[in-house]
Amino acid sequence: MLYITFQPSEQMIWNVQGYFNFNYQDEWLDDPMVKEMILDVDKSHVLAQQLIQSPVLGLIPPERLSGGVKALIILLKQPELLIWATACGDNCAKWIVKISEMQDITIVLEHIMWFPDDFRAVCLDNGRQIYNLFDYRGCVLDCLKLD
Repeated sequence: MLYITFQPSEQMIWNVQGYFNFNYQDEWLDDPMVKEMILDVDKSHVLAQQLIQSPVLGLIPPERLSGGVKALIILLKQPELLIWATACGDNCAKWIVKISEMQDITIVLEHIMWFPDDFRAVCLDNGRQIYNLFDYRGCVLDCLKLD
């Protein structure tokens, strides 16, 4: 299940780039789903645990991946952590949903993310159940007082 809050917390990993760079495990890059996320989000191919082919940057280490894909990998590999998903672009939304279908994850958003039309989530700020993009927008309006 996906749990969303719009309230930053001291417990959240807000420096996703730094956290990933100092905590990722080489074997994470052997995971087929991680490889698929990197290809989809960063358009890059994992050649080996420490070698990624980027169409923009050339050959890079994992530390040079985008903040969005780093956040996704942390969500997949360390689902117990509270992640500042504002580090993610909308191209990460489908992956956040996919990960949440496999395991419980919690994210903090400080922007309106464009999720797929149909997905399941719970807003932790008001307990509201979210079943689709329309429900999500209503939750955002309610929680962020954006009416």
